Amino acid sequence: MERTFVIGDIHGCKGMLLGLLDLIKYEPSKDHLIFVGDYIDRGPDSKGVVDLLLELKALSKGKVQCILGNHEALLLDVISGFGLELYLYNGGGATLRSYGTGPRFQDLSWLPDNHREFFVELLPYIELGDYLVVHAGLRPGKPLEEQALEDLTWIREPFIYSDFDFGKRIIFGHTPFREPLVMKNKIGIDTGAVYGNKLTALELEEFRFYSFSF
Repeated sequence: MERTFVIGDIHGCKGMLLGLLDLIKYEPSKDHLIFVGDYIDRGPDSKGVVDLLLELKALSKGKVQCILGNHEALLLDVISGFGLELYLYNGGGATLRSYGTGPRFQDLSWLPDNHREFFVELLPYIELGDYLVVHAGLRPGKPLEEQALEDLTWIREPFIYSDFDFGKRIIFGHTPFREPLVMKNKIGIDTGAVYGNKLTALELEEFRFYSFSF
């Protein structure tokens, strides 16, 4: 039986991701994985996380999809030649160290081509039947096609505290909770892996949460 898992913010915690995949007994030939973004920054092995995601994508033959998080959006700005100070302020130094470079790099030779392609090709959101998966949330009152990318990757309170019916139940990361947030119109699955809590996956078919922590 095919299963669909939505996995929360990893932030360079490769060991936790490996532990979670083992916990859910991940089968690349059957299981569909959706990642909500924020694969990098703050944690110890951002490069290793991206390497692992690329391996999973190659193994799964289309069953792994990755969404753009605000931290990847910040790195894309750096790749485009601006925003380094803001990126470092948001924990980017840990990512640069994992790639073996520092905050004053003059070129992007440190970034493998397949990693650059990975970041460029990240999706703004994914629709799954009655669910919509996005990194941060949606602006209440706006149709999906009019949502700003900045809101999809950065929004917090206007979305989290809203009881607006978005037409689909929103699954999101970005804002960490001690336990998954379950509301009628939204489900938050960032459980603060990089802050010493746990990494969480939601199996959609069974509506079952799995969490891994050291």
